[in-house]
Amino acid sequence: MTSAPDTSLLRGIKVVNLGLNTPGPVAAARLVQLGAEVTKIEPPSGDALKMAARAWYDQLCHGQTVVTLDLKDAAGQRELHNLLAGVDLLLASFRPSALARLGLDWENIHRRHPRLCFVGIVGYLPPHAERSGHDLTYQCGLGLLTPPHMPASLYVDLAGAERCVTQALAQLLKAARTGESSASWVSLYDCALDLTAPIKAGLTVKGGWLGGGYPLYGLYQASDGWIAIAALEPQFAARVLSELNLTQASRPELERIFLQRSAGAWEAWAAERDLPLVAVGGK
Repeated sequence: MTSAPDTSLLRGIKVVNLGLNTPGPVAAARLVQLGAEVTKIEPPSGDALKMAARAWYDQLCHGQTVVTLDLKDAAGQRELHNLLAGVDLLLASFRPSALARLGLDWENIHRRHPRLCFVGIVGYLPPHAERSGHDLTYQCGLGLLTPPHMPASLYVDLAGAERCVTQALAQLLKAARTGESSASWVSLYDCALDLTAPIKAGLTVKGGWLGGGYPLYGLYQASDGWIAIAALEPQFAARVLSELNLTQASRPELERIFLQRSAGAWEAWAAERDLPLVAVGGK
């Protein structure tokens, strides 16, 4: 087992990323970790992520070449196509109509650069590909959030980035095997929809097996905070019950017991016994 991604996996693969904000840059950063050579194209106005979260922006751009181009200008488009001439993969996060206005629709790209693969990130697939949206609207529209609480992370954007990487790797593999390039679209809404599968299955709804129905999978108040326990496997469940001198998993009994120590003390206790229990926000 290695501690970092194998940078030899995509050695020699060249990527141009037109994606801004989160999904495109996160996907590009993952490809860099796998050894790809990435050039990021930014408009003269820059990437909004740079202004909102500079440290993360710098992290995502690490190891990449960042080039400023005005793609609305003929000179900028010429420079982009010069870059694409020797590239294996193009990532973009524009709506189809915007790509068409820039002459970057798949038909035009494939005609000019027949060996180039393309992955486009959109909110929705046709016939709604022009509909606007962001991580917050996808989560709220599908019931993944409870107002007024905001999401703790950009779950949909990050899921979309990983799916983008999956599509990119599949296309590069196909191109290596057949010599044929192809295009595909990643829908962030569809990524959010997939995140609702455990809810639809009844697994994580209130009272569901992983929604409070199983006492050894849940949140419990400690003397100074909260702990999370996830003893799903029989061996973990048996060990928890044995260590706590319980004959069966009972939520009232667990609530009583966990209140007797601090969250940190319970986490240390669990670590000594190889049990899946942590202090909430402890580290």
